[in-house]
Amino acid sequence: MPKPITQAQPPLEFIPPAFNPAVYRFLKLVLPLWTRWRLKIVDVQVNHLDTLIHCYQRFQAGELRFMVAFRHPSTNDPFCLFNLLDRQLPKMARQQGIALKLPVYAHFMYDRGIPLWAGKTVGWLLRHLGCTSIRRGKLDLMGLRSAREIYAEGRFPIAAAPEGATNGHNEIVSPLEPGIAQLSFWCVEDLRKADRNEEVWIVPIGVQYRYVSPPWEAIEQLLSTLEADCGLPPYDAASLNPTLNIVEQGASLSAILSNPQELLLYKRLLRLSEHLLTSMEQFYSKFYHQNLRPSTLPENPTDAASDDRISPANHLIGIRLQTLLNGALSVSEDYFGVPGKGNFADRCRRLEQASWDWIYREDLKELEDLSPVDRGLADRIAEESAQRLWHMRLVESFVSVTGHYILEKPTADRFAETLLLLYDTVNKIKGRFYAPRPRLGQQRAELTVGEPIAVSDRWADYKTSRRSAVATLTQDLQVALEKLIL
Repeated sequence: MPKPITQAQPPLEFIPPAFNPAVYRFLKLVLPLWTRWRLKIVDVQVNHLDTLIHCYQRFQAGELRFMVAFRHPSTNDPFCLFNLLDRQLPKMARQQGIALKLPVYAHFMYDRGIPLWAGKTVGWLLRHLGCTSIRRGKLDLMGLRSAREIYAEGRFPIAAAPEGATNGHNEIVSPLEPGIAQLSFWCVEDLRKADRNEEVWIVPIGVQYRYVSPPWEAIEQLLSTLEADCGLPPYDAASLNPTLNIVEQGASLSAILSNPQELLLYKRLLRLSEHLLTSMEQFYSKFYHQNLRPSTLPENPTDAASDDRISPANHLIGIRLQTLLNGALSVSEDYFGVPGKGNFADRCRRLEQASWDWIYREDLKELEDLSPVDRGLADRIAEESAQRLWHMRLVESFVSVTGHYILEKPTADRFAETLLLLYDTVNKIKGRFYAPRPRLGQQRAELTVGEPIAVSDRWADYKTSRRSAVATLTQDLQVALEKLIL
């Protein structure tokens, strides 16, 4: 776990990729054991792998450059993709009589912030696995130049998560960042300038996780732990506040959650969520002077939800959550002096970069040469910036939370996803930002290869209007990834 930042740091340098076959071979041996025994992922299933085999065959024949654009619900995703590329794809190719050059791999793009919280060892491994870093909140010229060069010239295809960050949901795709589309058009441009005739594709890959057996007991235990952390007494329906009593009055909730155990767990989860929400509303109202009364709060809660699967209480919680997230981001935005424009994900990335600018000081050439007073002031602003980023980190886990995710499809997987997001929040409040998540049970990963998107065929549109072509390609990729949710 990284230490709290109390001093100004030297600028964040770009980490150039340097693929080392020996490091790759080492992880080839280690990662399967790590994935199975530490991550509890006991199986990786792949659908439509033929499509990806065809792409690698054409790539190695010099006919195609492509990007693997994968969904990013979890930090476990790279391990599963490594399994797909290193093990399953070559095996199936051999079965089909297709001889691919080994290793079958990809240059992964990763957030420059990962080595800051995961440690220098992880940064070293990423570099020597041929991965390339990118800073998402600013125009990272060196990072973009590296990714652009790899796309057109790299030994392997390039791979990236167009959502930009994990969202903790297996069945919700966050709004995509436009960088993937722009890089793809740049690749077409670079190939044409070099008089090369390779096509450029984007290959979408869906990633989902399913528990081998529904971990209801582990869910109940984790829920009890979080209730204790929040000072909640044992569940008692009579003790619910008026807002949550709306749930008890609705017949639809019992119809959706017909299993008594699931119904009880959901009521407890709803109580925990409402308690945390109320506590954070009071916190931001009292100490940060935020007006957190939702402007769209309906006068009659029973008329609040248009979907009969969504109880009025869920609808109100969803509205209050969005208002709270906006208020929390506003606290940091006011401090850093950045505009509150765009969706929550955009605002989080902008705040992260603003804090980095004041912690990793590019405007100070040599920190060691500063006078004691100047160094003390630099340290002070670095420490405050790291602390103000706390508000953004709280929001970061909830950018895709709707308030009715479970009711739409009440499965153990969705219960677990939602509860783990609350676990992250409670630990951040407790000051444990990078506490490892509990493993609720064994999982299998389901990866689905989608139909490739031919970027080369859109070149004329790009020359006519770059902004429009990038936006259209980004939206088409968003739809493609959403279709891969099983």
